[in-house]
Amino acid sequence: MSLFDLARSHMLESQLRPNKVSDDRVLHAFASIRRELFVPEQVRQVAYIDDDLPLGGGRYLMQPMVAGRLLQAAAINDMDAALIVGAGTGYEAAVTAMLARNVIALEEDPELARHARAALVEHAIASVSVVEGSLREGYRPRSPYDAILLGGAVAEVSPELTAQLADGGRLLAVVKPGNAVGRATLTTRTGGVLARRVIFDAATPRLPGFAPKPAFEFC
Repeated sequence: MSLFDLARSHMLESQLRPNKVSDDRVLHAFASIRRELFVPEQVRQVAYIDDDLPLGGGRYLMQPMVAGRLLQAAAINDMDAALIVGAGTGYEAAVTAMLARNVIALEEDPELARHARAALVEHAIASVSVVEGSLREGYRPRSPYDAILLGGAVAEVSPELTAQLADGGRLLAVVKPGNAVGRATLTTRTGGVLARRVIFDAATPRLPGFAPKPAFEFC
């Protein structure tokens, strides 16, 4: 067993299970994906630490515990179509591929998208399509989606994304307006009605393009 294999096992036993990630399918998915392939070379030795990892350009790979709890709340089954918004280097997309029928990994940074494609090929994962485009707009050509996961915090969930949820669909995001505490939130669509529920607090870094709108000030 390699040091990375040991670190992956430690991530499951010391980060995911103690933090309420108990779904066997989700745990198996995290155990199946070599996280070290999805981070820059300079941080590969610490790929499994209990923290957000810098990917460059102000982007981060989400803390494993946060990603695990979000994916568990998404309740993805093997017939679901999923969208990862802000896929970065593709790690969450790869984990989701172990749970869903197919995955769209949406990323606007060409270098991160290139890394994602290379890591997915090395992992022999064929059910993920990496698409480059605006994160705020989602990816309508393959919508609606049964599950949408945002790979970073947002000030608010944009209507463009919720409009791409299927009936019964689930959207998971860490919502962090202004300087407030980030809150992992589950949004569900039932017919034309959206319902939101806070699951837990999370200090996840914000995705680009999802900053709070500037407050209106009287002159």
